[in-house]
Amino acid sequence: MPEPAELYDAIVTGNAKKAEEVTKAALEANVNPTELLGKYMIPAMDEVGKRFECNEYFVPELLIAARAMKTALALLTPKLAEAGAKAAGRVVIGTVQGDLHDIGKNLVASMLEGAGFKVVDLGVDVPAQKFVEAAKEQEGSIVAMSALLTTTMTQMRSVLQALEAAGLRRKTKVMIGGAPITQQYCDEIGADGYSDNASGAVALARRLVGVA
Repeated sequence: MPEPAELYDAIVTGNAKKAEEVTKAALEANVNPTELLGKYMIPAMDEVGKRFECNEYFVPELLIAARAMKTALALLTPKLAEAGAKAAGRVVIGTVQGDLHDIGKNLVASMLEGAGFKVVDLGVDVPAQKFVEAAKEQEGSIVAMSALLTTTMTQMRSVLQALEAAGLRRKTKVMIGGAPITQQYCDEIGADGYSDNASGAVALARRLVGVA
């Protein structure tokens, strides 16, 4: 019978089948789902992030690790809800209007889930009003926006203006990312933070909710 500790290695190495097998066995053995998440899954994704920052892992490794984590998390989520487990924070994420690119956005969403955040993924080509509506429904959330094109990155400013107009800006942290985005642009439009990679986005989200 697999041991719960094997879940850590399964995620770090991107072995989705093993992650599923270990998670199923642990739940059948009545291992606390919060323990599985906090003791093995979150540290595993943190390790994946560290390896990425040290250039030991690259985007393909991040993607397969995130897939393994999501496989385990799909089994764990109903149990965590039953146990009343509290998320690290909530993130509403999407690619801005006019932009259909989603690989980077999907990776950030997966990494955030692996770090214990509740993630609401709005998809691609998301208009400003949809971000506002989601921020209203998920009050206190971080709004995370992605753009891959210089022609669409300007939509990020529109979302910030829409949040302001709706009276939500003061209670909504906003983080942005994507190939053309820089810290300078983040400062210029008044967002709360920027990251150029998925691992950094997790660290930023933790700082924004005060759990770093």
